[in-house]
Amino acid sequence: MKILYAIQGTGNGHITIAADLLPRLRQHAEVDVLLSGSHVEIALPCEIRYRLNGLGFVFGKKGGIDYVETYRRSRLKQLFNEISTLPVTDYDLVISDFEPVSAWACYLRGLPCIALSHQAAVISHHAPRPKRPDRIGLAVLRYYAPAKTRIGFHYQSYSKDIFTPIIRRQVRELQQDDKGHYTVYLPAFSDKRILRLLSSFPETRWEVFSKHTKQAYEEGNVAVRAISENAFLSSLATARGVLCGAGFQTPAEVLFLKKKLMVVPMKGQYEQQCNAVALQQMGVPVLKNLKPKRIPEIASWLSSEERVAVHFPDIADDITLQLLSMAGSGQEAPQPLPRRYGRFRDLVLKKVFYQTKSES
Repeated sequence: MKILYAIQGTGNGHITIAADLLPRLRQHAEVDVLLSGSHVEIALPCEIRYRLNGLGFVFGKKGGIDYVETYRRSRLKQLFNEISTLPVTDYDLVISDFEPVSAWACYLRGLPCIALSHQAAVISHHAPRPKRPDRIGLAVLRYYAPAKTRIGFHYQSYSKDIFTPIIRRQVRELQQDDKGHYTVYLPAFSDKRILRLLSSFPETRWEVFSKHTKQAYEEGNVAVRAISENAFLSSLATARGVLCGAGFQTPAEVLFLKKKLMVVPMKGQYEQQCNAVALQQMGVPVLKNLKPKRIPEIASWLSSEERVAVHFPDIADDITLQLLSMAGSGQEAPQPLPRRYGRFRDLVLKKVFYQTKSES
């Protein structure tokens, strides 16, 4: 059996899930790995067969995606070429963790593709969403990496095809302690903006992990470091609490470790807005932004000892078996690629990059 495991390279959460599942899949099948995008700091412990540009997003410094820079780096012609040449017909099973090249290559050829991701759970009507609808944001989640079959991960099992998070082995085996500091991971904010806010709490020790620096430095009570998996895990293991974005994997790991958690969802990012609603329903405090008026909310969180109780069992083996059972099921004869990508190009431009002008 041959499997193609395709991973989205924007953010580190997709990598951590794959690192846990890949060794288990390789006990039963030959697995090739595809990685597209370029915003990851965690290395996969295996060879990458396909390293593609894909269609990634670029983190900004003001709390959201930098759509202008994202568009500049998009290389749509290269993306269409990657989709047309990826040999998905060589595989018995294609798994896409919100990875667009593999998903669209299968979609355009009429081949099945399994969406295995947090995003697959977010688009379920069973999952929590903000009261104000965001049709464009939902469309991006649906069309960015389309798949009919979905296995989703969320903070709670909202339906039979939504599972609790896969917590990587390194986190499950962490030796924990409380050394009093707070770990910070807010990749969509500049160091300057973060430091300005955290300096309001001079009695608190902060350890900030930044996408925007390569050299470690300190300013008063704040230590800033470049992102490193080992350093981050070490800080996480001994932290009292964590202030981070409303992504998926980092909040899930913090909850698993029973640490205090506060999240700041990225603006204009529908997935994180949905995550913030789900976390808030569970009792996790949510900051709308990092403006000075949020200082009282952070102070209240720092003085609180409240933690959210969760149960995240190790489901990686169960997911592996479910994936293997899907190989070849419902396999259709591959269709020739359409000569033109007009419809797909329109979807990309209208549903993914529609905010470019408004954000610039």
